[in-house]
Amino acid sequence: MSDRAPDLPQRRINVSLSDRSYDVVVGSGVLKGGGAFDALPRGERAVIVTNDIVGPLFGEMAERALRARFSRISTITIPDGEPNKNWQTLNRIFDGLIDAQCDRETTLVALGGGVVGDLTGFAAASYMRGVSYVQVPTTLLAQVDSSVGGKTAINHPAAKNMIGAFHQPSLVVADADTLRTLPERELICGLAEVIKYGAALDTAFLGWIDAHLTELLARDGDALTHAVVRSCEIKAEVVAADERESGHRELLNFGHTFAHAIELGTGYGTWLHGEAVGCGMLMAVEASRLLGLIDAQRADRISELIVRAGLPSRAPHLGIGRYLELMRLDKKARGGEVRLVLLTGPAGATVQRVDDQLVAAVVSKFQA
Repeated sequence: MSDRAPDLPQRRINVSLSDRSYDVVVGSGVLKGGGAFDALPRGERAVIVTNDIVGPLFGEMAERALRARFSRISTITIPDGEPNKNWQTLNRIFDGLIDAQCDRETTLVALGGGVVGDLTGFAAASYMRGVSYVQVPTTLLAQVDSSVGGKTAINHPAAKNMIGAFHQPSLVVADADTLRTLPERELICGLAEVIKYGAALDTAFLGWIDAHLTELLARDGDALTHAVVRSCEIKAEVVAADERESGHRELLNFGHTFAHAIELGTGYGTWLHGEAVGCGMLMAVEASRLLGLIDAQRADRISELIVRAGLPSRAPHLGIGRYLELMRLDKKARGGEVRLVLLTGPAGATVQRVDDQLVAAVVSKFQA
């Protein structure tokens, strides 16, 4: 693969949800090439919600593209980072919408990473009891995961993503060119979610990731676009089958129960979400191995790939009791018992309750 891929044709992945179906548009240059927002009805007003890092990079480009569909476009800028995914920042969005006298016909446009997307989606779900919104993710993690599926939330001091709503976007526009400005740490975080899809749901895709990891780390355009497209295809299939995460969609949380404990236990923003997911997947692989659900070969293959991607392999020392306390706050927990997404057999995954002794054994192995 070349170091710089030419602009690729747009790929459209449909998220099939009856009258709430929408497309995910993926490709290099889709923002500047025009037509990315053609699926939207013409409207009076769009409000871009972005942060103080992404706005200067892509705000004007997004506004130019949106002018084909909207006659009035304004911007609300919020602070960057996971520590700002809270009520205060959400209210800044509401303040901006109210000050501008935005009505129910307003479309919000989330331009940024997962924090911007989650906050904008939650604001759209809540403002005037619901307005439409569009996701324009600019990080790899957001393009392959958080922008698709309609999960919106803010963090509570006691639990991650505990307050939110399911509210599907009208459209997702993922421009691979925006990844060229992504810091290395953020790129690696996105690879954690890409690996998650392969490990839990598509062993052929896992093999492709393994074979093309060097290209992905080097930001090869063809490789990144394929990774985004295949990840979105997998997520679209899962969301169409289980929109409200009552069963099969829980498999998308592979590694996340440990990860959310790490993020909360160390303080939001100390570990980036993808870093915590990478370490959490290693811990979930070990739990699967200890339970005899997978053999050593599968465990080693996935663990080695996670480490090769540059993700952390040691968990922070929070203490076993603190891990258990935080993991019981996970949304998959039932009756105070921890439930984990675990790998099974040569290619599968499942969700099941695990006892405290197993969690303790895994945490003891991985704590730094």
